[in-house]
Amino acid sequence: MNTEELALTSADAKALPADRRGPRPERRQAHPDRRAVERNELPPLDIDRLYALTPAFDILPYAEAQLRQCIAMTDEAGLLLLVADKAAAPGLMPWADAYLRRPFTLRFAQQGDIGAVLTHHGETMRAMDALPAYAAEAQSAAAGVEVLRLDTIQMEESPIVRLTNSTLYDAYKAKVSDIHLESTAEGLCIKYRLDGVLSMIAEPKGSQTAEQVISRIKVMAELDIAERRIPQDGRFKVAIDGREVDFRVSIMPSIHGEDAVLRILDKQALTDQMASLTLDSLGFEGEFMRTVRRLAREPYGMLLVTGPTGSGKTTTLYAVISEINTGRDKIVTIEDPVEYQLPGVLQIPVNEKKGLTFARGLRSILRHDPDKIMVGEIRDAETAQIAVQSALTGHLVFTTVHANNALDVISRFLHMGVVPQSFVSAINGILAQRLVRTNCPHCSVADRPDANLLADSGISAAAAQDFRFFKGRGCAQCRGTGYQGRKAIAELLRLTDDMRELIVAAAPLRRLREEAERGGMRELRDAALDLVRRGESTLEEINRVTFVA
Repeated sequence: MNTEELALTSADAKALPADRRGPRPERRQAHPDRRAVERNELPPLDIDRLYALTPAFDILPYAEAQLRQCIAMTDEAGLLLLVADKAAAPGLMPWADAYLRRPFTLRFAQQGDIGAVLTHHGETMRAMDALPAYAAEAQSAAAGVEVLRLDTIQMEESPIVRLTNSTLYDAYKAKVSDIHLESTAEGLCIKYRLDGVLSMIAEPKGSQTAEQVISRIKVMAELDIAERRIPQDGRFKVAIDGREVDFRVSIMPSIHGEDAVLRILDKQALTDQMASLTLDSLGFEGEFMRTVRRLAREPYGMLLVTGPTGSGKTTTLYAVISEINTGRDKIVTIEDPVEYQLPGVLQIPVNEKKGLTFARGLRSILRHDPDKIMVGEIRDAETAQIAVQSALTGHLVFTTVHANNALDVISRFLHMGVVPQSFVSAINGILAQRLVRTNCPHCSVADRPDANLLADSGISAAAAQDFRFFKGRGCAQCRGTGYQGRKAIAELLRLTDDMRELIVAAAPLRRLREEAERGGMRELRDAALDLVRRGESTLEEINRVTFVA
């Protein structure tokens, strides 16, 4: 379809009844004859030109633009443009002239190109940016949101529903892992955890805002909104971009009311990633991966992965299972919750309300003729005992436990009452890992850390000569952080016969560490320093993640 450019003003609207003309802040010149439109004298705006212009969603909101299939934009000179399809322009002009209430130039473009630009900006803009300021007394949250779309969010009447839905939508689009909703004396504090680091997003004011947003989350998660004195856990599901997204909810009482943390689980996206999820894709080094693969292919025993919450333990275990899943073995997992969906693997979700705990589920799994078992997390002595016994009776067990490093896992199991002789016989290896943010490739430049930072990092001036220091300056690609993406670092402890004897003899930690290093274990700090040495991360980042000796 050929299109053209034409400046149109309020003259056409004068033919309308007075009650439909809308306010006119200023007098404008009449536009040229509309017959010029039909002569196709002016060129259209192509898709590249549309992307080069700046959308003016503050003048014509995204939801209204989506509804009318037109878009307000500004050019390099600051001129306001209304981009529309030529066939729709005659009927659109009276509405646009009344709605915009300011001079503008009509530009024509293909309807498909307009739709593509709207979709592009809908993917990148934040729903929260369109929210109005909150009054001190906000309305109560409405119940039941199943589908979240940018246009429906902005047209929502309730400010609390709009705030809550915007928070969920923006977090999903930004690929954050957790949403933190913190009640304060002034109102609500909204934070996102992106690449393991919290960042402030918004601070809506109002004495009732925090209470009503938390209540809204409780309703969505089917929790008790009247109970505010004890912790509550739940989950809910919404549809975004045509896929179901799970939110795991933890409510905790605080001095100003209640706080909420929402873990985002996009199972479909994670399942799609499983097709290419291997140890190589996690960024582990070659010799390290070969050792882990050997341990994962042992006929029996236990491979333990440890680290804090959010350190990628489950992802590592699934990468291992994906590589060994040939279809010839019965693989059963018990998890809380099931985060990835694996073909050919029996995955059991924990349901403590119904009495299905890790320990009880693990007992049942042993009667299901498994070859390989994954236990999502060892939380108590009973689960630890059953997992060790499973490894001692011919099963290969993969599991996780919370500990600071590989050697701390030993004392953790012994404190849970596991007999040392059984523990050392069951364990094949212990892997401790962390996720380290890597420098943004788009804005990373050479850097020279000051002497204080080098000293705080345990690096001498002479040793610093071996490092290629780089640091991201911050750009649009990395949201101004200087980092983009994360990479796994790990230390791997293989239990040799000498190490087993030391553990049974209750040798001091110093002796265990010396034996581990003699057996080839490289500590987490050494792996982190290698990233800095290659210019892939910064000293500030590895000091945040790993312990400086």
